[in-house]
Parts: sequence; C-alpha cells; structure tokens
Amino acid sequence: MTDTADRDPEFAFELRVCRWAERAWHPDGPRPAFVARQLGTRDRRWDTVVVEVDPEAFAARRALSTEGFDSDLLRVVRHAPADWQWYRDAIPEPDFPWRHVVPAVHRAAGRGVVEKRRGSRNRVEYRQTTPYPDWVERIVAIENKPDLDASAARALADQLEHDVERGLADEVWVATEATGDRVEPALLEDLPVEVGILSLDDGTMDVLWHPSTLTPDPDDARRRLVLAERAYDRGWRSYVDTMRPDCRHFELARRGMALVPRCAAKDCFQSQRECAHSCSAFEPEPPAWRMNGWPIEGGPGKGLRELLRARRERERERTESAG
Repeated sequence: MTDTADRDPEFAFELRVCRWAERAWHPDGPRPAFVARQLGTRDRRWDTVVVEVDPEAFAARRALSTEGFDSDLLRVVRHAPADWQWYRDAIPEPDFPWRHVVPAVHRAAGRGVVEKRRGSRNRVEYRQTTPYPDWVERIVAIENKPDLDASAARALADQLEHDVERGLADEVWVATEATGDRVEPALLEDLPVEVGILSLDDGTMDVLWHPSTLTPDPDDARRRLVLAERAYDRGWRSYVDTMRPDCRHFELARRGMALVPRCAAKDCFQSQRECAHSCSAFEPEPPAWRMNGWPIEGGPGKGLRELLRARRERERERTESAG
C-alpha cells in the first residue's frame, strides 16, 4: 500500500517516527530514552515526545510503580518524607485548598507508593516507601509533517517559535518525509533556526539541520516532570485504546519498522479519528474468533492490545538496562 492510498498519512507517519525514535534515539548517538505521542500542556501539544532518562534512576522509578503519576499523585510521592510527618509539613504550599491534597495521599497509599496513618490530633501523616528518583534527563519535542510544503511550514512556524521561546523542551525537531530531491524542500522553508529537521525514508532518518539546545526555565521543573510521567504512563502505542481493535476489519500492518493500524474494509491505514465508534464499517469480531486459538476471555482484538502492551514493556526494560 502506498502513501497515496492513505486516508490519514500524518497518523501513519507519526507512528513511524515514534518507532524510529524508540529504536535509534538520538541522531547524534544512542541515548537511553522512551517515546510517547500527542502530549503537551494546556497551551501546546506535541506530536512526539522523547524523554531521555538516567537508566539507573529509571529502574528505580519503575520499581516504585509501573503506572504513571498524575499531577496530584506526583506532588504527594515526590515530597514524601523519609519519616512520618503531617502531610502539610511535607508538601509545599499548593495554589489550591489543602483539602484537595488529602485524597491524593489516600490514593498514593492505596497504590502502595507511600504509607499513611493517623497521627497526633488525628492528623493524616505519611512517609515514603522508597524515595522518588531524579530520573528525567531531557525532554525533546518532535513535530511530524510528512508533506512540509510552504503552507504547512507557515502554519507550523508560529508554533515552533512558541516552543523555542517557551523553552519547555530541551530540543525541538520537525520530522518530514524524504523526497529524494538533491535539496530536501524542508531546508528551503522559513522555520526557526533553533529547530532541527529530520528526514524519514523507510526505516532510516537523516539529520538535515541540527537543533539548538534550549534552556528550560527552572520554574518549569514540576511541569516537565508531569509531562514525563504522562509519557511514561501512556507510551506511543496507546492509540489502540481509542480505536476499535475488536472490529473484524482491524489489523496491524507493517509500515517500515512500525506496526500501523489498517482497515481491511476501507483498504487504508487508519487514524484514531476514523476508527471510532461511529464508523459505519464496524463489525464486531465473530464469537468463534475469540475461542479459535486465542485466550478464552478475548479474541484477536484483545490479542493486539496485549501485543502492543508487551512491546511497550519490552522497551521500558531495554531503556532500564541501557546504562
């Protein structure tokens, strides 16, 4: 199947970029990292996020919990004291009422990442089970534009300028599809000079322009950590959580190094927008499929979910042992 047959080539391209980054990050030489997609802040969402880690600290983070911490849990776990302490003495003053912190303490204790008790004057006290490690080294943002023509570059330029000025990420890149031209068109577009440019051709990536290293604001340390935790929790294969792998037409097809969702009914690579509950071509898996060589409690759809989950865990293990 060619790009011209794709209903949403940007989605397939995005998954290919994620797979390349998972296998071969960084362009200047191997660095321990893991990859997520469609993450950001209230003001800005990136196509691909690469979180570079310290392998030993990352192993400690995985030992603490295989699930990510949301903003409230992160506040509790990160500031958990070594010895029993009233939560209001342990956690920095939040910008919202203290009563909203207590449920997060209970949730953290329920997940076994802290211990809690009732102390003097019936106060909620807690302590760490193990220290929260300093595991994040750098955060890198990648925007994916397979067809970076002049109009796409103009639309992207303002967003990239914002990324450079804001400095939430340590590096910003644009990834585009290789054209085979002597001079790739992306080099001729008016993009910020601080932004790197990557050219993807099947499974190989070429650096057309190296980015500048940005200097994140120290006041953004917590926001960056929240972003890293979300990336850790989701990974980039989470797209299947919002699609319909239980449809008889859903399949994963190899595209370069990546497995990309494909719809056999529409003969196209799928996107989350199109492969939704409102799809007119949706047909549930026949019941017989769920007992024909698959686990009794599921069918091919559940098998695909398990395959992608297992691949995510395998990459976490590889990252952990990269040091």
